[in-house]
Amino acid sequence: MTFFDPQTWDGRYFDGSWVSTPDTAAVVSPSTGETIGRVAAATAADLDRTVDAARRAQTAWAAAPAEERAAAMRRAAAIIEENTETLARWLSDEAGSATGKAHFEASLVANEFHLAAATAMMPYGQLLRSARPRLSLSRRRPVGVVGVISPFNFPGILSARSIAPALALGNAVVLKPDPRTSVSGGLFFAAVLEAAGVPAGVFSVLPGGVEVGSALVDHPAVPIISFTGSTEAGRIIGARAGQLLKRAHLELGGNNALVVLGDVDVAAAASAGAWGSFLHQGQICMTTGRHLVHDSIYDEYVETLSAKAAALPAGDPSTGAPLGPIIDERQRDKIDAIVRETVDAGARVTAGGGYDRLFFEATVLADVTPEHAAFQKEIFGPVAPVTRFSSVDELVDLVNASDYGLSLGILAKDAFRAYELADRLPSGILHINDQTVDDESQAPFGGVGASGTGARFGGHEANIEAFTETQWVTMQADVATYPF
Repeated sequence: MTFFDPQTWDGRYFDGSWVSTPDTAAVVSPSTGETIGRVAAATAADLDRTVDAARRAQTAWAAAPAEERAAAMRRAAAIIEENTETLARWLSDEAGSATGKAHFEASLVANEFHLAAATAMMPYGQLLRSARPRLSLSRRRPVGVVGVISPFNFPGILSARSIAPALALGNAVVLKPDPRTSVSGGLFFAAVLEAAGVPAGVFSVLPGGVEVGSALVDHPAVPIISFTGSTEAGRIIGARAGQLLKRAHLELGGNNALVVLGDVDVAAAASAGAWGSFLHQGQICMTTGRHLVHDSIYDEYVETLSAKAAALPAGDPSTGAPLGPIIDERQRDKIDAIVRETVDAGARVTAGGGYDRLFFEATVLADVTPEHAAFQKEIFGPVAPVTRFSSVDELVDLVNASDYGLSLGILAKDAFRAYELADRLPSGILHINDQTVDDESQAPFGGVGASGTGARFGGHEANIEAFTETQWVTMQADVATYPF
């Protein structure tokens, strides 16, 4: 068996070993429709044993020296770097990632483990002033078992950014990947962490559907849920977590605005806009979902963006196509319905607008207004709705018309003017003179409003806050005495 080859594997990762099971699910390529492998299919009944194993293993893992956990994360990063091609291949075959996107994502995954190794060695508390003659301090302690539910679109990085810091800080992790990307979003990490020497039970993967995710959210021994996915599902998970008095880190959807002011280089702006809307077929929470363009350059921008869209064929990533497939028919039909509804309401298709099987054309919709479906909804497809504005106040109203608040891009000749403008535009992420899609392991990541519960990923501070609890400790030389 090679380092990781699910084609020869018929088991589920429990307690640090591959365990045979008769229940399997097909791994299907969205590009070809072919079954490219089979993975074990976990059920809600499997969860109790997995969490029990995690609880037992976590105690010793948390008690180990921080340097030991850091070393394991460094080994994991090295293994990922040595097997980048394997991960990239699965990201292409299973998630429909174009070649460039797949390799870029694979490199980001390794970075998460490098950062986590450093996080393990960060200060984990502070000395506090006290009115009494004693030592007073606060310290961060691992929560125990962290439940991670990850999505299909960037399955490697969106799993790793929770797995790596949670493990580095002394927690055990139970991962439930999206069933459409159980390999690149889950089982690959089981193989990596086993090879890196992470003890049995500290990390487990449960490939499965909604019932497994629901059981993970409900489990009384899982105090933190880290969820990345749709706003609709996030609301349900957040409500349930609130009932159970557990913490839920929710990184949800976006309908991100790219503001194009009238003084920009239109060709450069359209290049940024095309990347923001069409990268990975628009299946990114940070995708540019609304192009808000000043009236003075509107027509030129639409024409330039449309030409770029027309030059981006969609096809099987193995052929070198810059756009791959939509993940499945349900998502494709949702995209198509939004496009048709918007056109019926008065918008114009200036590029694309159609599809072949799961390959949706890069599409530009001009003359989109706030009343249109393509303006209001997260499309999650390769569609660029373009809306004009003529004044700053009108622009502010357009940006703030969305309930989402994940990422915002402002393109302007005067960067400081853009920075001042951004004070009126709430967003978890701001990029001046860049499009909306960007992520770095050391940078805090998260949105406001319908986009989630704020920055819960990225950088030491955010990760320590996310995956530990605060404990107040006092210590004095003699036993304290009281009046009774």
